[in-house]
Amino acid sequence: MIRSLCLGHIGVSFRTSSYLATMCDTSVANPDSGSATSHQPVVDAQNIINSDMNNKETDKRPEYKWKKAKKMAAMLSFSGKDYLGMQRNVGFKTIEGELLDAFSKSGVIDPDWVDNPQKAFFQRASRTDKGVSALKMIISLKLLDDERLIEKVNMCLPTDIKLQAVVRVTKNFNCKSAADARTYLYLTPSFAFSPATEIVSEDWRCEPDTVKNVNSVLKNFVGAHYFHNYTSGKLPLEPSSQRYIYDFECGEPFIRQGMEWCIIKVKGQSFMLHQIRKMIGMTIAIVRGHTDVSKLEETWGMERIDIPRAPGLGLVLEEIHYDRYNKRYGSDGIHDPLSWEKQEEDIEKFKENFVFSDIVRTEKEEKSMFEWMSVLTMHKFIPRHFEEDGPRSPIAQVLHALGKDTLEKEADEDQKGNENEEITGTNQSI
Repeated sequence: MIRSLCLGHIGVSFRTSSYLATMCDTSVANPDSGSATSHQPVVDAQNIINSDMNNKETDKRPEYKWKKAKKMAAMLSFSGKDYLGMQRNVGFKTIEGELLDAFSKSGVIDPDWVDNPQKAFFQRASRTDKGVSALKMIISLKLLDDERLIEKVNMCLPTDIKLQAVVRVTKNFNCKSAADARTYLYLTPSFAFSPATEIVSEDWRCEPDTVKNVNSVLKNFVGAHYFHNYTSGKLPLEPSSQRYIYDFECGEPFIRQGMEWCIIKVKGQSFMLHQIRKMIGMTIAIVRGHTDVSKLEETWGMERIDIPRAPGLGLVLEEIHYDRYNKRYGSDGIHDPLSWEKQEEDIEKFKENFVFSDIVRTEKEEKSMFEWMSVLTMHKFIPRHFEEDGPRSPIAQVLHALGKDTLEKEADEDQKGNENEEITGTNQSI
């Protein structure tokens, strides 16, 4: 009877059942009482059952709330002036570092994910360099769904970074590989287009045909080309250096804080490191007369040509495009399209109050474009192995006509020194 009660108790573990069976089998007559059975094993069995149930309650783990996190696309704007780029870099102030800290403080990600963002399936759509800003940046990661998510995160972010929206995306969404194209802006003082033979100041203004001349140069970049000379670590005609440019144009000039400015807008499938800044640097060099437009064809060929890199201050990522994703999932009734229409007004305010205002103020204080233009004459735009026998650039021809060959010789010496430093720096970065 005792044996059947013990083995029939529901919820007892296999270990407990085996032990009870042993207890029951050893329930022999008590020599003191003379009885053939004893009730002591029943008491011991009940104690074991209670102990086993208590252990189960103690061993129960606390609920891991972040297992409910869903794949989201976070849409943000930031001014990169005071940051060492987008990508997280331990020990340095970066956009991702500030953003992950804010997500953690607001309770929408596991604090452990801050140092291990791959656990949140974190991915950035585009990497920005030091000082580069973004108006419509996208990152994808797993977040807890919270009605006040945007408000909570923005309370933990500095004012120069703003989370604009959060959109539910597909489980396997990757904001980098899903992007169709990227659009960048470059805000520059218009005196960057002044002829090299003129004395330049902040009072310089565009001529009626200046913007037209700039656009006539920019249109040469449209289409597919090999941009190995516009980045580092790429060989001539290397397949990975081929990029497709959809649009490239300069807008009409406008006045801001007593200076005239122009916005250059470029849309491409993707861009390599320094590619946009070198394309703009090459354009300015052609417009000013340091070289001619025929040199562009050579930069896409087999030769290695030294191309000036425009200052990074005015570069801004405007938007990342997801036309294919929106067409497939944007109207499926489950996911929202990656669209910025509802945030356009807030983004425009952020652009004027933080991004463009910072660029204008910094340029007036540091004069980065002026300093860059002062060394532009050092670039010869000829294959590095044939510099001594190469033809004179247009600006060199003017200097020669004015009897200023000594200035050109000094520029030659400075250029050689700069090229050696550039090659060393490139090897270190790679």
